[in-house]
Amino acid sequence: MLLKRSIWAALALVHLAILAALLSWVVTQTRPEEMPGLELAHGEKLRCISYAPFHRPGQTPFDEKLVIPRQQIEEDLRAISAIAGCVRIYSTDRGLDQVPGVAHELGLKVLLGAWIGYLPKKSALELERAIALADAYRDTVRAIIVGNEVLLRRERTPAEMRALLDSVRAKSPVPVTYADVWEFWLKNTELAAHVDFITVHILPFWEDDPVDIGRALAHVAETHEKISAVFPGKPILIGETGWPSAGLRRGDSLPSKVAQARYIREFVRRAHDSDWDYNLIEAIDQPWKRSLEGTVGGYWGMLDANTLQTKFPLTGPVSERTGITAPLIGTGLGTLLALLLALAGRAGTSLRQPARLAAITLIGATTGLIAVLHAEHAQLAYASLTDWVALGTVALAAPLLCATLTRWHADPLVPADIAWQRIRGARLRFSATDALSALRGFLLFAAAIAALLLLITSRYRDFPSLLYLTPAAIYGVIGWLRGNEFSRAERICAALIAVCALGRWLPEPTNPQAIGWLLVCLALALPVLISRRQSRK
Repeated sequence: MLLKRSIWAALALVHLAILAALLSWVVTQTRPEEMPGLELAHGEKLRCISYAPFHRPGQTPFDEKLVIPRQQIEEDLRAISAIAGCVRIYSTDRGLDQVPGVAHELGLKVLLGAWIGYLPKKSALELERAIALADAYRDTVRAIIVGNEVLLRRERTPAEMRALLDSVRAKSPVPVTYADVWEFWLKNTELAAHVDFITVHILPFWEDDPVDIGRALAHVAETHEKISAVFPGKPILIGETGWPSAGLRRGDSLPSKVAQARYIREFVRRAHDSDWDYNLIEAIDQPWKRSLEGTVGGYWGMLDANTLQTKFPLTGPVSERTGITAPLIGTGLGTLLALLLALAGRAGTSLRQPARLAAITLIGATTGLIAVLHAEHAQLAYASLTDWVALGTVALAAPLLCATLTRWHADPLVPADIAWQRIRGARLRFSATDALSALRGFLLFAAAIAALLLLITSRYRDFPSLLYLTPAAIYGVIGWLRGNEFSRAERICAALIAVCALGRWLPEPTNPQAIGWLLVCLALALPVLISRRQSRK
């Protein structure tokens, strides 16, 4: 009896700590952060900003049949014209050949990109359209950008790019340039002789050694100075720079709305003071990029993809979250449902065990809060039906655990394979102990897959800590305080979880997201790995 009380007391204390920490974090997000405003001169706007029209549900440049209607381009460019005087596009297909005409009507300038890839015929068609559009809208098109990060993607050689640039310059009525990250300009300095100006990408967040927001502007200035020194007398356009508002943290670089607002304000003010020519990335959030770059790829825009409204003001304080109503509702509902389940049918027993009742109630509260926070994250991060089905199934484990605990009496758990056999045999009359054991096996398997994928594709995959936080807190306590048996498959999964979590944490030992994921994984894995093997009857 004493052991049972200690388990419930430990579960209550652990979940109370988690609840307090999460609520404190949510409240912190609502606090406005003061930062210098961006005061532009009367009538002055952002110099230029990247525009892609693929921001509505189902739109992607990989859809060969998609042609963006003119009406949508007009709506987009009208919203952009309120903050910028120029747009940069990256291609002339999928309806983007309409952009110069619409921009001309709205008084916008255009940096006209021609997409160069590994398919020669398709690239040639892009260049033909770009030259024709530049000739038709000479007063609107500032320049033709022949290719975007082609050398970085290794789809063409430097010699091929030089030949393409020379060919376009011979036919183009406007200046011609090529765009790539700053390192590739330093590796291919000979390209400078084949362009009218250099278009260089400087993205502190995406550097191999990520740059903290506090040093981001200094990094841009140092890189701009370095490029200027290597190419003296050659005009320079910062073709891409910006900061994401959501997604995976990389080292010290944290994507957030506050960080994005700070970067845009500080960079634009410095650029205008230093007379840098620049183009921000990007105008409108691009959800389709999540399939290529993870969550962070979809949220570089200054305008929300659904409303076309600015995501933050250019002056005044900025907060990450506007309110805490939804998290509080989730916490309250979780608390109420867990309490009702704990009391249903066993009210007298539950009331005589205050530690058990407190534990179940607090687990319900944390489960409800995490459900809301995870739903918010899912709206941002889930890029496909597969994500919603697979990750949504895992997300259901936490409320199932909470409901099952209301019928559990602190009995030792059994190996997952035995639990599954009992459940199949008993059908609808299986015990809470078997249900908890079976769920543990499923979660260990799911977490092992998640940890492995996170280690292999660490650059673009979010830490799924919220998915496994409640299960880790429950099974971690039970594993430490109650004798359990584990199958060989569970031990293998636990070993994989621990090894992959350590491997993912080691490159970024100070990253709070990596630390959080490591702790969640160890809470799941260690009780399995250090438990003594018990004989099966």
